[in-house]
Amino acid sequence: MRRHFLVTGALGCVGSWVVRHLVKDDVPVTALDLGTDPYRMRLMMTADELDDVKFVRGDITDLDAFETVVRDNGITDIIHLAALQVPACKASPSLGARVNVVGTVNVFEAARRAGLARVVYASSVAAYGLREEYAALIRHDDPLKPRTLYGAYKQADEAVARIYAWDHGLSSIGLRPYVIYGPGRDQGMTSTPTKAMLAVAAGQPYRITYGGRCGMQYVDDVARLFVDAARVPFEGAGVYNIQGSVVDMADVVAAIEKASPAACGTVTFDPTPLPFPDGQDDGALQKLVGGFDYTPLEAGVARTIALFKEALAAGKVEV
Repeated sequence: MRRHFLVTGALGCVGSWVVRHLVKDDVPVTALDLGTDPYRMRLMMTADELDDVKFVRGDITDLDAFETVVRDNGITDIIHLAALQVPACKASPSLGARVNVVGTVNVFEAARRAGLARVVYASSVAAYGLREEYAALIRHDDPLKPRTLYGAYKQADEAVARIYAWDHGLSSIGLRPYVIYGPGRDQGMTSTPTKAMLAVAAGQPYRITYGGRCGMQYVDDVARLFVDAARVPFEGAGVYNIQGSVVDMADVVAAIEKASPAACGTVTFDPTPLPFPDGQDDGALQKLVGGFDYTPLEAGVARTIALFKEALAAGKVEV
């Protein structure tokens, strides 16, 4: 039977790139989201590629409706990305819990009822604690000590995944990204490096809201890892750290200036670091997927700025 993927949160940043990968791999994909405008997908997909996607407006907090989407579309694989980000969870804790925890339970329950073998889902580095509680690189088996509601919800999701494996034999792979950057990254507390790249593409100055050292992960790499995680042989419930390029914010600014020399001196940053450790050790993930080469920071930044320039010229994005 040919595999048919369902991507939740498909109109988000990572979701859009995941859908792009599946379409380019000639895999049937149903894109589920509460939104209706695939404006992020239009940044990196052609009109013909978009025509290959089945779009469904749906709410993961509605189990019956979600189960119907899974059943009626013959879904064999789910990549679950739908979630509210840190600021939204802080502003509305109940809504954040309903989407990020209840919604995840619904995804697993629908997958169980449909007899699926596995769910791939997004956790986050936010499930860990403060930078002073860990080594510079978080180890695969370091304890979770979330300090935000968003992180607490992600920790709960990881527990839900383990229990579905124990009780029902439903396998899962969760991935913990850090600072995702690239076209389509326009929301969330760590999105300002990408917003700086968009500003530079438009010839405008920008101040990034944090500094310090952190794991920068090009969105195309992250999306590819989610797709790869759905394809590797695996049983049980595993959660894996993504590394990317662990760099100082000054290195990000330097990469921006190298890609667009006219921007020299126009991008600055607040020196206050993020509360999380510098980055994550991804040895366990590398073993899982059989090795993975990340896009170097300079290349990812250059590609992002180039795509933004094309999108600005075509009227696909605004600063």
